[in-house]
Amino acid sequence: MAQNQKVRNVHLVIRTLKAGWHDKDEVMLHAAFQLLVDFVEQEQPDKRIDWSHDNTHRQAWKAIRTLYRWWTTTRPGRRSPLDEEKIAKPPLRFEKIEGTTHSRLVTPDKKKYAAYYQALKQHTRLEQRWREEDQRNFHRLVEI
Repeated sequence: MAQNQKVRNVHLVIRTLKAGWHDKDEVMLHAAFQLLVDFVEQEQPDKRIDWSHDNTHRQAWKAIRTLYRWWTTTRPGRRSPLDEEKIAKPPLRFEKIEGTTHSRLVTPDKKKYAAYYQALKQHTRLEQRWREEDQRNFHRLVEI
């Protein structure tokens, strides 16, 4: 590299991920949508680009707006049945395994915590649907 060329670092701050470990597929999803949010909010493409120029532009702008709204409004509004405050959550208890230094998880009373286990089942189904929705929209974003 020539001495007079400046090196420019690009940093992407992903605002939708909390600090800590995240699987890379989750990081990619959030990074891609952070780029979309930055594009829409900072570059203001609606003021710089003639999105009505042709059908390709119109479709791209429609997809951008739809994905932006989904990421910033719809997706954060997801609610799990496990978020319900009225549901009694079973305690996490362990018992010693005799003759060892190990412990095992004590299975809570499924009748006593029936509402929790029902909510857990619903949450698992919702989580699968949400994962599929995330993947669909991630693919749509990559395509545009």
